[in-house]
Amino acid sequence: MTSQPLPEQHSVGLVLDCRDPKVLAPFWAAALGYVELGGVDNYLFLAPDDRQGPNLLLQRVPEPKSAKNRMHFDIHTPDIEREAQRLEGLGAQRLEAAPRSEHGTNWLLMADPEGNEFCVCDGGAGA
Repeated sequence: MTSQPLPEQHSVGLVLDCRDPKVLAPFWAAALGYVELGGVDNYLFLAPDDRQGPNLLLQRVPEPKSAKNRMHFDIHTPDIEREAQRLEGLGAQRLEAAPRSEHGTNWLLMADPEGNEFCVCDGGAGA
């Protein structure tokens, strides 16, 4: 496969399927330091607050979550325990009590209020 040059205005946005974007938006906005920019019908748009990063679109879908996410968020922080406690205060839950560790990186497996998995990672800072 031959690589093609990217358009000048190339960027990445993420879409998260959910039951209720209006209910889930406050969690992800606080978790990521994003702001809610508005929504229409089945969509609610979040973006980084005055910094670079991917936009996040919360999209209402009729079917319930039925399996492990094929893609998930990693929230990087030097103190995974403190960040996990902050996120629990926002409505997240730990899916495993103990951190996992691999290749010098430690992380906690968590879920948002609708059960979407994400990790809190130290990016190797805990090694």
